[in-house]
This record gives sequence, structure tokens and C-alpha cells, in this order.
Amino acid sequence: MRLYLALIVTIICSLWNRNRCLVHASANRSIDQQLEYRPDGPLVMCKFLPKEFIECEDPVDHKGNKTAKDETGFGCIKFGGSRYEDVEKTKVSCTVLPDIECYGSRTFFREGVPCIKYSDHYFATTLLYSILLGFLGMDRFCLGQTGTAVGKLLTLGGMGVWWIVDVILLVTNSLQPEDGSNWNPYV
Repeated sequence: MRLYLALIVTIICSLWNRNRCLVHASANRSIDQQLEYRPDGPLVMCKFLPKEFIECEDPVDHKGNKTAKDETGFGCIKFGGSRYEDVEKTKVSCTVLPDIECYGSRTFFREGVPCIKYSDHYFATTLLYSILLGFLGMDRFCLGQTGTAVGKLLTLGGMGVWWIVDVILLVTNSLQPEDGSNWNPYV
């Protein structure tokens, strides 16, 4: 039965436009063998796939070195920011997942990726530390600011003034983690 079906397909292909037949036949195989891109076809360009179907590298951290960013053409000088306008954007190298079919190069650069990294800093827990144990500098220890945390501990929160100021700074988003990471959104 399979042989009979293959014979019919071969005859139809020889009678029909050969280029179109090759395009249809190659849709089931590796897309690299495809002759031309057909916008009305079933395949999407690889660079237009959503993030669920690709795996991207983390943004390159240049640690404030603008010259290195200019030489490579991509990467992040600084991470984080509380507003959309404050966050730097870069391009990263992405690869399509193995079993996803698409047209074009399977490795490409994706533009407009935000320079954001997350660590184990949670806003809710830091705010609770600041309210309950802020006079001991626990909130500053939690954020990785050990120098000011020791000063806050030794002065018992600046006799209460520093303690109140830090709570206000946390609520207004002026007190951030020391490593430049954003607050982890998953509590």
C-alpha cells in the first residue's frame, strides 16, 4: 500500500510544478533543505517564534564597561531598574528547541531583551524584616549591604530614625539589593 501511495505521489509531482512539490515534500523534513520561504505556508520564520519555542542565553554582563559593549555590539552595562524606561535592553543569542519546525536559521539574535536578573531578594520578606527587625539592620543584611547594616546594628537603627527611614525607602523603591538585581516576583 505504501509503495502504491509513493508511486502516485511521484507521478503527481512529475505532472505538477516540480518546485512547489519539492517545497511541500520538504516541509516534513529538515527546513534547511527548503528552497524558498513561503509566507502563506505552514512554517513560521524561526526568528518570529514565541519564547516558549526557543532557548535564549542570558544577557552578557559587561559590569559597567561601555567599551566592551561597544566592541561586541551587545550586552548589558548595568542590570535592573524599577521603571520600564530605566531598564537597558540588549540582544541575545537564541536557538530553536529541537523538535520545533520553522524556516530559516535555527540560531539567531533576539533584540530588545531587558537587562534584568533576579536573585533571592524578595520585596515582601525584606519589608517584613525592615518593619520587625529593622532596628537591628536585618533588612540591610538581607539586601547585601553589610557595611551599613553593621552601622545600623551598632546604633540600634539610628535610635529609631534610620529604622523608619529605611521602611520609607523600601516602600518608595529607593532601597534596592546591592548586587543590582531586581526584586524576585515569585514569593
